[in-house]
Amino acid sequence: MKKRLLALLLTVLCALALALPAGAVPGYVPDVEFTAPAVYLVNLDTNLVVYQKDAETQYQAASLTKLMTVILLMQDYQDQLDTVSVEAPGYIYDYLYGLNASTADILRGETHTLRDLLYAMLLPSGNEAAYIVADYLSGGRLEDFYARMNAEAEAIGCTGTVFYDPCGLNESNMTTARDAYLLLRTAIQYDAVIEAMGTQEYDMGTENFARYSEYYPYIIRNTNAMLYSGELYRSYSRGGKTGSLGAWQNFAGLEEQDGVRYISVVLNAPYGAGNDRSAAVRETAALMDWAFATFAIAPALDTSRPINELPVSYSIQDDTVLLYPADDMMTLLPVDGGAELTERTFQLPERLTAPVKQGDVVGTVTLSIEGEVIGRVDLVAGADIERSQVLYTLARTGEFFSGTYFRVVVVLTMVAVAVYAFFWVVALIITVNNVGKKDPRRPAPRTRPQKRPQNRRR
Repeated sequence: MKKRLLALLLTVLCALALALPAGAVPGYVPDVEFTAPAVYLVNLDTNLVVYQKDAETQYQAASLTKLMTVILLMQDYQDQLDTVSVEAPGYIYDYLYGLNASTADILRGETHTLRDLLYAMLLPSGNEAAYIVADYLSGGRLEDFYARMNAEAEAIGCTGTVFYDPCGLNESNMTTARDAYLLLRTAIQYDAVIEAMGTQEYDMGTENFARYSEYYPYIIRNTNAMLYSGELYRSYSRGGKTGSLGAWQNFAGLEEQDGVRYISVVLNAPYGAGNDRSAAVRETAALMDWAFATFAIAPALDTSRPINELPVSYSIQDDTVLLYPADDMMTLLPVDGGAELTERTFQLPERLTAPVKQGDVVGTVTLSIEGEVIGRVDLVAGADIERSQVLYTLARTGEFFSGTYFRVVVVLTMVAVAVYAFFWVVALIITVNNVGKKDPRRPAPRTRPQKRPQNRRR
């Protein structure tokens, strides 16, 4: 149960990490005449697609299928490769009989460790090894294993991949150049896979089987011609997986030089003159020679130099502040132009308000080459800018008196005064008009009778 949960967590993390790369670097096309119909090249340091050709069209997966079988093996048993041994069930040889399929010389009933089976799948592309692993992981329920393969392919982002067997002999197994990139990138999350892919030869246990001896050792060899001395040898090859069902070859490879890593995919490259069975590997070598000569990981920005400035309000110290990139953004750049070829698009406010602290993030800059975005970096203030309290108070006061709130208060006050004045005037007019008028409803005022003068005797 814990292993299942760990595998699920790893799948989620891989899905996040394997987000689709950005578009191909514009204006740079390999000087290679590809015979392969589909090609895909991704720089792993930047997640940039350097080149792509027909990358979403389905082609026969052939033995690239084994990458998924390897992924599921590592999800379940990455810590038990040397402690778990598996016996080859007899029925799987019925599937392989008469197909002239590549094998690792594992006979029915023989027992091998999971590490042996891992190398058997990745070096000579042993089809019986893939079936042995599928049988063991599924408890003999191969159809359940195929369903798991397809569910995992969907989980890591594949959109054109389908599996009907664990090894690639089924012609209905399909993938795309982009999906093959996702399969290999998921597989190399495991160090054991990288180690196996880059191994020229591996002893499957000479001393354990009587049919082998020191004069005839049980050695399996890698099908990747770039690992061996000769015309196709490339020191930057870190391994990969070949595949073929007819007169063509698939190859998904991992390459590294001077710390710069790529995954390359070449699908269905037809065999060349003289029945050249390394057609895809040959075109991969030409593609990678071009990539390492054309691009390098270099800083696109200089964190010690300002690249913009903004005006600052409420300060008497400075009226602008210089902006610096927070990161030098190491990215894939053409060696013939480098950072000078990048275009910068700034996302900034019109101005800043003091106080500003050195290192404050105030915006971003987006870098692109010929319109293709290659990255985005924060912009930070290059100095402390103090706020003037006098300027701030004056500005805030001015803002208050010129603001909508103040205007509303003034208007309401004026309306209230006008209403009050109106009623006061009306009351005054009424009072004036009523002065001196008799109210017909009121009785006339009584007059006191005058006293008659009395006759006084004299």
